[in-house]
Amino acid sequence: MLLDWIIALIAIFGAVLLAATMSNDNFSRALGVAVVIALLLYEPVLVSYTGGTLGHYFTNLRVVDARNDGNISFPKACARVAIKGLLGLYSFVTLAATRRNQAVHDLLTGSTVQIRDPAKASPGQYVTERAEPPAANMPSGLRRVVVIFVYLLLMFVVDAVITAGSLSPACIDSNFCSAGERIVSVAAGIMLLVLAALTIALGWQGRLFGARKAP
Repeated sequence: MLLDWIIALIAIFGAVLLAATMSNDNFSRALGVAVVIALLLYEPVLVSYTGGTLGHYFTNLRVVDARNDGNISFPKACARVAIKGLLGLYSFVTLAATRRNQAVHDLLTGSTVQIRDPAKASPGQYVTERAEPPAANMPSGLRRVVVIFVYLLLMFVVDAVITAGSLSPACIDSNFCSAGERIVSVAAGIMLLVLAALTIALGWQGRLFGARKAP
């Protein structure tokens, strides 16, 4: 993701520099539209036709269809990008709970991220597929999902209350925050993300009160 962001920033700043050099409103407008379209299509086109973006390629990764290990379709690639963009980092909280280590955008589009070339990968870069706990010992999937949702809802409510008590009204309402308040806000966001990931992982494994697996 970092490599793809760098590529996007290079494209944006390159376009701004070119537009400033040309000093032509029509050219600048057309260039801006072209850059926006290119950035929107960058990941869906590359993922559906080559199995990954440049960031995927340079880190030896490939996005594949979970059913046949081929490339996912262009509509699925578009949906995958949209879900990931909508949820942000929260889309990755299911990695620790799913059998094939899938993020939310992978689960909803039936895709997985795999090693592109096994010969170039070290053993430490592999994450093995998880074994599902015996169904007889586990609460139903629906019950686990409901319990996880309740825990997450309570967690977000508590976080909102604590954050509201720690930040000034100007920071909350108008985003005029001091350096200390920004640090508190970022730290709270990271903590919430980590706790959400743990909650989903533990809940799906039947280790949360309310949906525990049988001894």
